[in-house]
Amino acid sequence: MPPRKGDEPEVLGAVRNRKRPRSESFHLGERLRQLRRERGMTLEDAGRLTSLAASTLSKIENDQMSPTFDVVQKLAAGFDIDITELFASNSGQDSAGRRSVTPAGGGRPMETPVYNHRLIAAELKHKKILPFVTTIKARSLDDFKAWSLHSGEEFLYVLSGEICFQTEHYEPAILGVGDSIYIDSGMQHACYSTSEEDAVVLWVNTG
Repeated sequence: MPPRKGDEPEVLGAVRNRKRPRSESFHLGERLRQLRRERGMTLEDAGRLTSLAASTLSKIENDQMSPTFDVVQKLAAGFDIDITELFASNSGQDSAGRRSVTPAGGGRPMETPVYNHRLIAAELKHKKILPFVTTIKARSLDDFKAWSLHSGEEFLYVLSGEICFQTEHYEPAILGVGDSIYIDSGMQHACYSTSEEDAVVLWVNTG
């Protein structure tokens, strides 16, 4: 059974022992700090706005944790901005007729303890869908502090390896290469690799 619904766990990632180069996570931290200061808000004010602990926001701003997709959604909703604006560069185009080409292995990384996401077409703002290529690092449900639960819908297609996709209302689904699943994201869910190697999937969320 999935964990009980509750507060978002404060620590979803750990500081690495070695000094890291300037990363996309740090870009997110800078963006969060900028949004907060533009509004003249303290960490406590931002915490009330986003339903996240002030200590969690501090860790994100200082690149001491990697937020899950659920946390990123809360940040976007709390600050009333498009979720892609937390990651997109200022050069992203907003006009019609856009296109984005992402080379193999490209994309904006967003790592969590259980998933290693690469956001595709990261430079485009106001996308209606958020496509990721994701490596599933989790190996059992014990690896999850909490299952995902957020607004919208999502689609997952297995590119390599095998996964077990768990949802709160259905029996677990074992998915291999070429298999896919589509769910309402408001249903608690989690997935982990069951193949010898970490599975890789195309994961698409509605923004």
